[in-house]
Amino acid sequence: MVVSINLRGKTAIITGAGSGIGQATALLFAEAGANVVIPDVNLKGARDTASQIRRGGGNAIAMSTDVTSSKDVDKMVRSALDKFGRVDVLVNNAGINTKFRMPFYEQPEEDWLRVIEVDVKGTWLCAKAVSLEMIKRKSGRIVNIASTAGIAALRLQSNFVAAKAGVIRLTQAMAMELAPHHIAVNCVAPGSTLTEGVRKGLYANKAWAEKMLTYIPLGRGAEPREIAQGILFLSSDLASYVTGHTLVVDGGWTAGAQVRDV
Repeated sequence: MVVSINLRGKTAIITGAGSGIGQATALLFAEAGANVVIPDVNLKGARDTASQIRRGGGNAIAMSTDVTSSKDVDKMVRSALDKFGRVDVLVNNAGINTKFRMPFYEQPEEDWLRVIEVDVKGTWLCAKAVSLEMIKRKSGRIVNIASTAGIAALRLQSNFVAAKAGVIRLTQAMAMELAPHHIAVNCVAPGSTLTEGVRKGLYANKAWAEKMLTYIPLGRGAEPREIAQGILFLSSDLASYVTGHTLVVDGGWTAGAQVRDV
């Protein structure tokens, strides 16, 4: 017996899918047969992802969306419904990291608040708008993207740590409130992931990379598609009895006590 994930006929909104984990997730969902809606502040990237999906025979639309704007988020949901008639899955992938690593007592207020606004408020706004449609149909799946930083605190990234811990707790609250409507809400917490930006940035520093890899039992960073596979699982019927859960995809990183030294 072969078990596979089939999302044919279903529609998924994947925020921030113009690059990185979001793009890998959008491509994987399209392979599984889903119609994919790609909102991103990076419209060029969103259009590129949508073009890749269409070239592969899938259905996708791209749009410019700021997840911190309720107006933009409402437009995102309306566009999905106008094009595909339904929303079955929301992946809250859009997010930003700490711009400048420094002690919390030195961080500018605007930088601290911006990460909270995008990562927490954006997740809340998108889930709020989509859940209202899912409640009408009494079905749906929401997957929020956090980070291992929300589980094991990292130094010099207090806003990112606080935001991702908030996403994990928000996921649990949403799961309890939406369960009576047959809507599952889960979370994926990626570890160090080899997106293009991370490869060119942190991993370009050989000394940093060598130190980082000593903390990962599997000895390497994750490919974006490996994170996407966890997201796809939680969006599928294979996870029919899973809600309020945080799936850690980190190669064993948080299994060790040294994670806080990075």
